[in-house]
Amino acid sequence: MSAESHIGSRIRGLRGRILTQRELAEAAGVSVDLIRKLEQGARRTASIGSLHAIARALDVDIADLLGRRVGPLSTEPGAGVVAVRRALTTVDDLLDEVEQDAPTSIGQARRTVAYGWAAYWHGRYAQLVGLLPQMIVQLRASAAVEQASRQSAHELLSRCLWLAGCTLVHLGHPDPAWLAIRQAITAAEQGGDDLLCGVLRGSAAWQLLVQGRYVEAHRLATHAATSIQPGADADPERLSNYGSLIITAATAAARDGRTAEARHLMAQAAEVAVHTGDRADYETYFGPSQVAMQTVDIAVVTEDYTGALSAATRMPRDSTLPLASRARHLADQAFAYARLGRRERAVQALLVAERMAPDWMEYQTLPRRVVSELLGAERSTPLRELAHRLGVSD
Repeated sequence: MSAESHIGSRIRGLRGRILTQRELAEAAGVSVDLIRKLEQGARRTASIGSLHAIARALDVDIADLLGRRVGPLSTEPGAGVVAVRRALTTVDDLLDEVEQDAPTSIGQARRTVAYGWAAYWHGRYAQLVGLLPQMIVQLRASAAVEQASRQSAHELLSRCLWLAGCTLVHLGHPDPAWLAIRQAITAAEQGGDDLLCGVLRGSAAWQLLVQGRYVEAHRLATHAATSIQPGADADPERLSNYGSLIITAATAAARDGRTAEARHLMAQAAEVAVHTGDRADYETYFGPSQVAMQTVDIAVVTEDYTGALSAATRMPRDSTLPLASRARHLADQAFAYARLGRRERAVQALLVAERMAPDWMEYQTLPRRVVSELLGAERSTPLRELAHRLGVSD
């Protein structure tokens, strides 16, 4: 039986003889009935907040409960995630040495970083892991020797490190991801771009959110939003990224159980989106489409599944969301359909997401959660085939 198909088996294995079901429930702040049903397989999943609480009580990452695929793996010691980690933990500065690789030109660096982010928004994480080590080394070298375009060199280095952090989060490596985003913030500060610094703090808040550190995520996103708060004559870039930070704060509030505050913040973001339209600034998407998508996400997190599907109808027809975001939006809808007993619609939404972004689908936890839940109620051929492709078995 795989981890994805039975979260309870992992909970039972992790608590072992150290905690009773009741002690674990008390430590996590959830009902003992929930723990019992999960371990017995009577329930195949729980709210993301409850799962994070259980993981914290067991002193493990939530990925250990959900069976997230970690990868891409490589048999070579200098390849894959290992190579990215090595690039992030260089010792050259401790040896008073400059990166040995030749620096790349600003123009070439800009094209490389743009290509990397395009791959990210298509969910091509395996491809990125192969590119990122060399990108990091070359851009560090450029930032170290560039004089005429020092600000641009540090900006591009920060965007590359940010890309590394985001990619590592999706691959299930939170520690090097955090190292990458902190280095990205330092590089942005050296470049002197206050807006980029604010945006990167928002990305750090997103990492905290993924780790289940909701209070800290909310505080950091709110602080970052305040740092770039737009004035009356603010340009669209600042407005857009301010709105994105408000959404991050709203998402954290929702996962922390503060539903009213989350809705209040989303209303603020919606007001900003009216003035910006759909935009993509600093590798960040914001506008009416993003507001619609995150409204669905918040409704799912707060278990308002009917509200989630209602909010999904407000997605603009001409949405410019990137591929990975559209696939995630479909996965959220699939979760809502599954919880409402509309299993066929849930399967169809997941199949569309898979056709749209197969690379993204390979490393995501949410689709596996939905498939695992659906397997307990039906055995249609499309569902069984999808479960096989995602590595979910019963």
